[in-house]
Amino acid sequence: MSLTDVQWARIEPLLPDRTPKRGGQWRDHRQVINAIVWKYRTGSPWKNLPSGFGSWKGVYNRLRNWALDGTWARVFTALLAQADAEEDLDWVVAVDSTIVRAHQHAADARKKGASAAEPTDYALGRSRGGLTTKIHLAADGNCRPLAFVLTAGQAGDAPAFAQVMAAIRVPRERGRPRVRPTVVLADKAYSSRAIREHLRRRSIRAVIPQSADQMAHRRRRGRDGGRPPSFDKVAYKQRNTVERCINRLKQWRGLATRYDKTATMYQAGLHLAGILTWAAR
Repeated sequence: MSLTDVQWARIEPLLPDRTPKRGGQWRDHRQVINAIVWKYRTGSPWKNLPSGFGSWKGVYNRLRNWALDGTWARVFTALLAQADAEEDLDWVVAVDSTIVRAHQHAADARKKGASAAEPTDYALGRSRGGLTTKIHLAADGNCRPLAFVLTAGQAGDAPAFAQVMAAIRVPRERGRPRVRPTVVLADKAYSSRAIREHLRRRSIRAVIPQSADQMAHRRRRGRDGGRPPSFDKVAYKQRNTVERCINRLKQWRGLATRYDKTATMYQAGLHLAGILTWAAR
């Protein structure tokens, strides 16, 4: 569960300096990150952290502080930029979502002191099955995550599509960040006209099948002669990349079940899993 030397070599230059503004010196970053990885991979409570990692409170505070100040998101984005500069980022992007059960203790977050970016509902939804969170994400052609958006579990896939696309932002050494994939693959949940028009305006090729109801509606209206939009069945086979990405994320027990009380902390765990994935390439 520890970082490899290859991963650490990519991550270390992107982390904050170990000397804080006041006081002594932070515990070694690598040891703290290994402790956080252990926590999310096992899903164990913080108080069960092995003694070799030091105080669990110090590890938790580092995770929380870096989640609030955006350190995890910045490191994740920097690794994406490195991969893109080395032409190791496949811009054939697949989009999908997955529902995660939330532990009952994730529902009692304090109302005071929440960050400005924290959703008012903490990205938690209640249903007959209990508490759930939905992860909307995009993955590149090599099953690696590009962006995460969290909503309550009962939220639809299509309404979050624009947010996922807006979250894909890869900086470059010169010019503006790249925000536009060459191709977007998605299942029938994303087959609305609004999504197709959104991609068409941005000159992004859409590979999205239509549902039987939509095809029947087009025939009744006589739109485009009743013919469905062009669809590349061969290219669509690559949509499994986002499903494989989700499966890899859910190998971490602390991500397969949400134990974090806030969406900010849970998303930090997702970013950490993404960081390790991109650092291992």
